[in-house]
Amino acid sequence: MRLVVQKYGGTSVGTPERICHVAQRILETQRQGRRVVAVVSAMAGATDELFRLANAVSPQPTKRELDLLLSTGERSAAALTAMAVNALGGAAISLTGAQAGILTDRNRTRARIANISPKQIHELLADDYIVIVAGFQGQTPEGETTTLGRGGSDLTAIALAGALNADICQIFTDVDGVFTCDPRIVKEAEKLGEIAYDELLEMAGSGAKVMQSRAVEFAKKFGVEFEVRSSFKQVAGTVTKEETPSMEDILIRGISLDRHQAKLSIAGVSRELPPGSSPTSAQRTSLLI
Repeated sequence: MRLVVQKYGGTSVGTPERICHVAQRILETQRQGRRVVAVVSAMAGATDELFRLANAVSPQPTKRELDLLLSTGERSAAALTAMAVNALGGAAISLTGAQAGILTDRNRTRARIANISPKQIHELLADDYIVIVAGFQGQTPEGETTTLGRGGSDLTAIALAGALNADICQIFTDVDGVFTCDPRIVKEAEKLGEIAYDELLEMAGSGAKVMQSRAVEFAKKFGVEFEVRSSFKQVAGTVTKEETPSMEDILIRGISLDRHQAKLSIAGVSRELPPGSSPTSAQRTSLLI
């Protein structure tokens, strides 16, 4: 049986109704004769709310406790998704990142994956269970809970697909795939059928929110092909893979946006200099500003 790793983002599991929709989709995948491992993010807004609560009780929350707190968002979503699958007649079990065998370094709130030992996942799949894994988290060699940083569920899914030698890795999100620009802003944006690791990595690093850049780096390093597709539509998405000759013909793949930058222009600035002289570095700086 082919093994599929699916990842569902916070928007996809943002409400009880959407969780039930995801559960139905997972069950349909299993009924197509596939073994399924699903990675879920926290429900939309849950992580921000946990941050708000942490800052409400402490001006500087300790990173150990912050990791423990933030990990509960994904754990809740994983348990709810497993409940929904079971209610629909399936057999699912949720696992924390630690139970899934994800070992990390000791870097709090932005840990890096050191190793994955998915023994328990293999055992559950052999017993025909659907395995629902809480994304965004792992544990240190001492058993301490760690989190992988914003977008860490993408990394969890890609890493598990590599460790399990999955046949398919699907990243389900609220858009139909990777577009030439944000389709919510540019209506004429076109969906790409495929994109190279380096291209998506550059887009992610320049502000595109489709994938976590560390997840793309991991996929490139270990050769994990994955598809970004919609969790709300039954349409093909965008496949990310090694660059092919046909892909090299395109010089510009897309345009990324970063809303956290501003451009300030000052007009009418003049600075008189003696005839024949050049501006000093300080003068040049003031002119540029």
